[in-house]
Amino acid sequence: MHPPESWGRYPIARQAAVRVAWRSDPLPRVHGTLLPFGQGRSYGDCCLNDGGTLLDTSRLDRFIQFDEQTGVLRCEAGTRIADILDLLVPRGWFVPVVPGTRFVSVGGAIANDIHGKNHFSAGTFGRHVLRLELLRSTGERAVCSPEENPESFAATVAGLGLTGLITWAELQLRRVKGPFIDAETIPFGGLDEFFAVDAESSRKSEYTVAWCDPRPRGVRGLYFRGDHSRREGAAPALREPPGFPLDLPAFVVSGPTTAAFNWAYYALGRSRSGRRQVRYVPFFFPLDAVGRWNRVYGKRGFLQFQCVVKERAAVEALLDRVASSGLSTSLGVLKTFGELPSPGMLSFPRPGVTVALDFPNDGERVFALLDALEAIVAEAGGALYPAKDARMSPRTFAAGYPRAAEFERHVDPAFSSSFWRRVRSA
Repeated sequence: MHPPESWGRYPIARQAAVRVAWRSDPLPRVHGTLLPFGQGRSYGDCCLNDGGTLLDTSRLDRFIQFDEQTGVLRCEAGTRIADILDLLVPRGWFVPVVPGTRFVSVGGAIANDIHGKNHFSAGTFGRHVLRLELLRSTGERAVCSPEENPESFAATVAGLGLTGLITWAELQLRRVKGPFIDAETIPFGGLDEFFAVDAESSRKSEYTVAWCDPRPRGVRGLYFRGDHSRREGAAPALREPPGFPLDLPAFVVSGPTTAAFNWAYYALGRSRSGRRQVRYVPFFFPLDAVGRWNRVYGKRGFLQFQCVVKERAAVEALLDRVASSGLSTSLGVLKTFGELPSPGMLSFPRPGVTVALDFPNDGERVFALLDALEAIVAEAGGALYPAKDARMSPRTFAAGYPRAAEFERHVDPAFSSSFWRRVRSA
């Protein structure tokens, strides 16, 4: 197989990989520690196990059972959200929480307790997991749910793959009429406009998210909102997107090119503002149009900074710091989280505003900026997202995840990750 790497391609880890082909198989005997590896869509090092072994679950991708009356699906942990949607949207069912890419595994979605554009109305992915089977290094298999082995369930949801191997999971899907979304694009200039549109949208729309461009003259952006349409219709079979053919030189994604792209994207968004009906793939997963798009950043990769903070002042401070840094973000996202509690001990979403920013990996300059942004989040009492992190300090992790010590009691002693060793090193 291709040497495993995270989606951000930083940091580089050297590890062995063993495929898990059958959910009934025992865990392999290896030297060093184990860590499940799904589709490698985590951006930092929570899916890496430098010096250890990854359990590649890409073959653990079978549908086990589906009840067309209730929408309860049982599938193996390596099943991709893309394959669930491809099979079940034509039958009138949709995954209730989806991330920004459909090419993630169910096991990875649980392990990171992913969130979507509808957190304020649906919560995290883990809220829709009815049951799962956990295979421990002792050979013990336990069915976990909010009612059965609830502590193991709470540790495994958002547990970053550290509590053992999820072999299968049971999900509650939601009904939809068809593959269409009633979508609307609204340009905004400044945070006042963003928060005004967001307050209105959270009352009337199920899905909301904003693209933003932090600039010295102030942030501008495009606000996207939508709902599942009542229009029925066939969903064409989805094809795998063509992969980006090569690693580009690092200078291609630079300040001038990023600024030009952001200007063009904003101009195009303004020209296409208003309401329209679109299929669900371009609405939920616009970056999936190109496979392996992370190769645009070259072999050095990129880093994403994603945080959640409660106060508007912290959002302003973060965007102002980026705007004054001289570094351009190649992708900026603003979104609000709601009050629905997440089920996992280490779940990231909590009430507030989440800010996500992508930066090409140019070394010390971007590291210094990420340190400054982390300090703003820590001062504001916020948290960073482990699924997107490659730099968080142990102190910031401990402050943002006060249940970490409780969670640690559930970590399988044979499982570890580069992320876990980094943030628990103090």
